Amino acid sequence: MKKNIVIFLMLSFSPLSGIAQLDQPENYAISQTFKFYSTAVKDTFTISIQKPKEYSTEPNRHYPIALLLDGDFYFPTMAPLTRQYEMTGLLLPIILVGIGYNDFQKMDSLRVRDFLYPKAMESDEINAPGGGLNFYRFITEELLPHLEADLRVDTTQRTLLGHSFGGYFALYTLLQQAQERQMVFANIVSASPTLWYNDFYLYQLSERLASNSPKDKLNVIISAGGLENDEWTTVPIQKLTVLFNNRTIPNLYLNAFIYNFLDHMDTGQLSFIKGLQRFYSPTIIQ
Repeated sequence: MKKNIVIFLMLSFSPLSGIAQLDQPENYAISQTFKFYSTAVKDTFTISIQKPKEYSTEPNRHYPIALLLDGDFYFPTMAPLTRQYEMTGLLLPIILVGIGYNDFQKMDSLRVRDFLYPKAMESDEINAPGGGLNFYRFITEELLPHLEADLRVDTTQRTLLGHSFGGYFALYTLLQQAQERQMVFANIVSASPTLWYNDFYLYQLSERLASNSPKDKLNVIISAGGLENDEWTTVPIQKLTVLFNNRTIPNLYLNAFIYNFLDHMDTGQLSFIKGLQRFYSPTIIQ
């Protein structure tokens, strides 16, 4: 297993070629938004899809797919950002999919329902029914088959992007994959995950992966902000990384980042775009 912990310093970008094209609205058009009912969750989700700009002109090409949790919040900014990175050569073309609720007033309670597993303990001080397994079934058994029946997806290059409770779910997905001995997502970005949940339930992750090592390359990125609470965020991430360090897990590539001067709500988008660059860039992004 390859493991890295680094302190990340934000740097400014130099001028990029082709920048004049970026002010054309047609370059940022969303291909499709639709409602999707899940029998596993028994609720309807709003699914937003952005295809690569070249999708219609490259009919024989299959593309990586990145599923973005909290799509109501992150898709409106991540879609144009990934398109901009694609057009300027900073990111290979991908299919970006946002999973949302189309209701900001209900989003907080619904994500607590869907992103966490198992059911919350009294000490968690939140009312979470532990619906993470149902949500996992929705994604893996309902949504992905639907998307991949219609889109040209490289099924060996699926990515899951999650922040906070969504970051917890991204790591829970990794745990569930290991328990079921399958590789649904080859790439995981978990930004500021709530590792404290259910008495640090996800600390078992390294043991599970060691017992059921991935057969193919598995990339995992865990991040946090330097201004986040040490007790509840940065220290648990460091402890989880130490647990991984103490085990030999073939084909696992784990990177943990602490972003200087960022707080909890600042880490999501940056972690997602840097993660996508690591997974889908022609060159390795430092």
